[in-house]
Amino acid sequence: MDLFSSIQSNLLSPAILFFVLGIFAAVSKSDLKIPESLYTTLTIYLLITIGFKGGVAINDAGIGAVWVPGLAAMALGILIPLWTYQVLRNLGKFSVADAGAVAAHYGSVSAVTFIAATNFLKSIQEPYESYASAFLAVMDSPAIIVGVMLGKGALGGKLSLVDAGIRHALKDTVFGRGVLLLIGSMIIGSVSGKSGMTMVEGFFVTPFQGVLALFLLEMGMVAGRRLGEVKKVGVFLLVFGITAPLIHGTLGALVGSWAGLSIGGTTLLGVLAASASYIAAPAAVRLSLPEANPTYSLTAALAITFPFNITVGVPLFFQIAKHLHS
Repeated sequence: MDLFSSIQSNLLSPAILFFVLGIFAAVSKSDLKIPESLYTTLTIYLLITIGFKGGVAINDAGIGAVWVPGLAAMALGILIPLWTYQVLRNLGKFSVADAGAVAAHYGSVSAVTFIAATNFLKSIQEPYESYASAFLAVMDSPAIIVGVMLGKGALGGKLSLVDAGIRHALKDTVFGRGVLLLIGSMIIGSVSGKSGMTMVEGFFVTPFQGVLALFLLEMGMVAGRRLGEVKKVGVFLLVFGITAPLIHGTLGALVGSWAGLSIGGTTLLGVLAASASYIAAPAAVRLSLPEANPTYSLTAALAITFPFNITVGVPLFFQIAKHLHS
């Protein structure tokens, strides 16, 4: 499958089409709305499902098969915010706080982008390591903490580890809804194994695609409402929002190939490295870096990088993974 065919296959999937419908609804100023309580429920369902399936896969594969790619994913989560911060400070002329906030978002990961990537791989019948969802948890927390430290001026030696901002970041990334559900359900899945999956398969497997379609409909509306803010963030952030995932995704694919992942697994690590958080990172940054302007980070992550990744990025990183394994 070439790049054009990959993009076409991805764009015609129901989940992506619902995302496009959401953008259209927002742009056309439709009165369509997803209730906040339903959105929260859909988020919880997706996070638990991802974590539980990943835990079952870890149980099946054994920790010996997981630790090398897991450490590689964690290293990406730590390193990406470091150079992202430098680019934003030196080329984008962002303030310390704003550069740290955007770096935290781009080092952190998007669970929905990951799901879109797994859907794409399933649609083209490309196998992948089912424990790859473990990468979500090990990349998220370190990236947010590093981004907050940078935003607090850690490079200038102004930050103490007992700083309130770091305490907030630690609390929000370890005990916040996203990471808590991912890690907690992953532990439950790894303990219960395949027998546990058999018990809940009717709830966690069969309805999954429909839930994802509803969630992406809402994400499309959120992204559509932020399209007008792209003008406010400037040309630099627009270019950054597309260039950063290209560089990070390629690096993630290289690391995945080096760590011994399959073509599908390499694709997923590339997609995670390319993604930007719009759930866990905003919550942590809002408390830890209140002086940062959320327009920059949220608009870049949700209105620029997220649509790019789920439409073009996922099939592109698949092609890169294929090339690395050829």
